[in-house]
Parts: sequence; C-alpha cells; structure tokens
Amino acid sequence: MLSEVIATRYVTPLREGGSLPGVVEADDLGTYVMKFTGAGQGRKTLVAEVVCGELGRRLGLRVPDLVRMQLDPVIGLGEPDQEVQELLKASGGLNLGMDYLPGSLGFDPLAFEVSSREAGRVVWFDALINNVDRSWRNPNLLVWHGQLWLIDHGATMIWHHNWPTAKTAAAKPYNASDHVLATFAPDLASAAAEFVPRVTEDLLAEVTALVPDEWLVDEPGFDSPDDLRRAYVETLLARAGTISDQIVMGERTEDRPSQAPGWLAAKLPPRRAVK
Repeated sequence: MLSEVIATRYVTPLREGGSLPGVVEADDLGTYVMKFTGAGQGRKTLVAEVVCGELGRRLGLRVPDLVRMQLDPVIGLGEPDQEVQELLKASGGLNLGMDYLPGSLGFDPLAFEVSSREAGRVVWFDALINNVDRSWRNPNLLVWHGQLWLIDHGATMIWHHNWPTAKTAAAKPYNASDHVLATFAPDLASAAAEFVPRVTEDLLAEVTALVPDEWLVDEPGFDSPDDLRRAYVETLLARAGTISDQIVMGERTEDRPSQAPGWLAAKLPPRRAVK
C-alpha cells in the first residue's frame, strides 16, 4: 500500500495542469503536488497516476514518490481564489500526492541531452500506457539533479474511460511522432528487450493493487474493485506483448505532415552521440 499522509496547508495552485493540482504541505513535514478527486477529470486520473507511475518506477524509470493524501475541506476556507475553494471543498477525503522536487526544471530538449537508450525506454513506456501527454507541447518531464524524471500520468490508458471499447482501443498503434524525445534517436529495440519480459501479470497485479478501492467502485460493467483491477491487468498485459511493433515515429498523420524528427531537429545544432 502507498504510504498515507494528511494535508496540513495548501500552498499554491499549479495552473499549468488542466486539473489544477496544488502544492501542499503534509503532516510528515513533506511537500507534495496534490491531485484532487474533485477535479474535472475525476478519480480515473488518479487511478492512471498510480498504475502508470508505480509501473514506471518498477521498470526503473524515475517517478516521484506517490502517497495517499487525506484532505479536510476546511483547509480551503482561507483561500482567496474561488476556483481553488470549490476544488478543495469537492475533494474531501482521499486524494493523491506526488513528491515535490524542489529546484527541478521543466525539460527543455534544446538544453538537456538524452541518451538514445533513455529516450527509447521512455517512449516505449509511454507507448505501453498510451500516454498522449508527453509531446513537445507539454513534455511532462522534469530535470532534477541532472536526471530526467517522469510526471503527470493522468492522461494515460485513455481506454479506461470507455471499457466496452477498451480491448479495441488498447490494440491500436502508438503515434510517437510528436513525442518530446523523438529526436534523440530512441532505441526502441533495446527498450523492448528489457521491458517486455518484465511486464508480467504479477507485476501488473502488484501495481493495480495499490489503487484504493474507493477510486474503483461503481464502475459500470464491473461487480467489484478487484474485477476492475483485473481488467487493467489484462489490457496492459495484452498491449505489452504487441506494442513494440506498433510504435510509429516520423510518419504523417491524417491531418498534417510529419513533425518528427524534423520539427525540432532543424532547430538543433549538430549533436554528438550519447550512449
């Protein structure tokens, strides 16, 4: 189970995120980025954060620690921002916290070099979880102490918003043409060789077990939280077995020409190879 803390002070909103996460302090003296059950995207965003964040961590990717975070809505009474007040009032009870990385910087592909191996590992992982939010427009990567950290996995596993079509949706290829790491020559073959044997039924059952029951109840078509957990396991396990051959990079899409690798490469000075 994820460790649990109690939010003691709301510090400031992070308006870069569509769900209006906030920086909060907790009773363990830690500082966290809190994501709220009362946000517009609802509890499925938090489910995705737990499943994908903890899966990434177990695959050796850097993901800030996640915690269960209890919130008393009274914490918002002194907030001058009406939008923040309403969000806090709607999110009483169990929410999700992500360890705040002080001094971290948003990833800039013009300023930070990524090895082909690391780029391949991140792109393959994003393909597995169908992450539509790691593009050059919104990288959702941080650089902290000279290393790359993955954040914000709420916009993943988009098939779980419509379970009757999940099997078909999860079988679709992953278009990485706009991925922020597309120009770093991702070594997808090496990533597949490393990750495919490790994404097992047991591993997926372990990470889905970390999702609180209250975020999984009342899902149409499922009798219990455990039934829903099994659906996540089955869908991700099936995708892990096929996605290596379904990652598209540099291809044009239906409505525009390709934006990779040329979208950024034309702006970059010649780069040396990084192993």
